[in-house]
Amino acid sequence: MQIGLVGLQYSGKTTLFNILSEKEESEQNIGVDKAAIEVVKVPDDRLELLTEIFNPKKKVNATIEIYDIPGLRTSDDGKLKITNSFLNEVKNNDALFYIVRQFEEGSVPHPMNKIDSVEDISFLENEFLFYDLAFLENRIEKIKKEVMKTKEERLKKELPVIEKCYAHVEKELPLRKLGLDENELKLLSGYQLLTLKPLVIAINFDDNSIDQVDEYISKAREFINDDNVKIIPFYAKLELELSKLDNEDMEMFMEEYGIK
Repeated sequence: MQIGLVGLQYSGKTTLFNILSEKEESEQNIGVDKAAIEVVKVPDDRLELLTEIFNPKKKVNATIEIYDIPGLRTSDDGKLKITNSFLNEVKNNDALFYIVRQFEEGSVPHPMNKIDSVEDISFLENEFLFYDLAFLENRIEKIKKEVMKTKEERLKKELPVIEKCYAHVEKELPLRKLGLDENELKLLSGYQLLTLKPLVIAINFDDNSIDQVDEYISKAREFINDDNVKIIPFYAKLELELSKLDNEDMEMFMEEYGIK
């Protein structure tokens, strides 16, 4: 199973990748368009949440591939740049993990110069909806042309499903919420639609924003409005420090910062 970590630059995404893969702390590959990959064995205490949510088919001696997809960054015009290479890295994963930040840090400014985790979630969702909408529109046109030529039954079955998906996404609703049945999902399985993939969202807080956790988790849940999407708090700096401590020191550290 492949899980893609997706986020804006300086969201804490690479820190999470390092913690999950037990890698040494490293800098983000700014300007690099290829994802970093680590294969992690399951079971693993750090990945219990991921296996519970995504339920990989292999339960014994399974592995999860974690992809640290390069963070979205601003281009010369000051706008966030969505590239084809970024989209290709995203769509090749079985599930997605958004990492968004809710902390101030002058040395690593937010790409949009505004700290608002819900706005960052909205940006990612809208971009992926736009990708799915464009793909589905092109697919409908292609199927209609092919059906006229070949009369192929498979295409005739596929067309209403694609049109159903298109109508849903056109309302700015992710395909996760469409409630497709097994046969419909099977017809769509080869297309790697972004808003159909299972999703987890981690909001990155620091020790100065811990008191905002409940507020912003609640705001994110209200925005996503989907019980199948898990939204969790994440403390990149604190987690990195915790990963270096033994169990006794870890418990003291967590108690000091009020982390459960």
